[in-house]
Amino acid sequence: MLDTAPASCVDDRNPALCAADVARGVVRMLLRHDLTAIAEVPLDGGRRADLMALDVRGQIVIVEIKVSRADLMGDGKWPDYLACCDRFYWALPAGFDTSPLDTPAFLPARTGVIVADRYDAEIIREAHTVALPAHVRKRCTLGFARRAARRVAGLVDPEALTLANA
Repeated sequence: MLDTAPASCVDDRNPALCAADVARGVVRMLLRHDLTAIAEVPLDGGRRADLMALDVRGQIVIVEIKVSRADLMGDGKWPDYLACCDRFYWALPAGFDTSPLDTPAFLPARTGVIVADRYDAEIIREAHTVALPAHVRKRCTLGFARRAARRVAGLVDPEALTLANA
């Protein structure tokens, strides 16, 4: 169950730690919905998704984490992410004011909203699915799989990655 304390973790903690807590809760919730996620995923055009997940049908979900109003309001790059996913969500800490996400600038008919703490998350607005073209899905899925496999290889044998890049 989500922590329903009135204060957001941003109020009394380092924003990076708060974002890590939100990511942890979102990943746990995604796993319960049979989606597997990885963090910090580079995308075309030099962008980077906070979380990218695949579901059992191969649909791609991107989750962008915001822990401060300034970060949310100042992020003009997020629409580029829509070309790399079937569904897009904003993830916010419990207690965060979600009202800006209801404005036309944040495409509420297209984007979903997740509220999370370090233990769990809840979808409070489902994202609309817009299917990726097959060639884009293949490129994104292969990138996801190769990145995930590389990360696992690095856990098993950190030296192997330096050999692969030589």
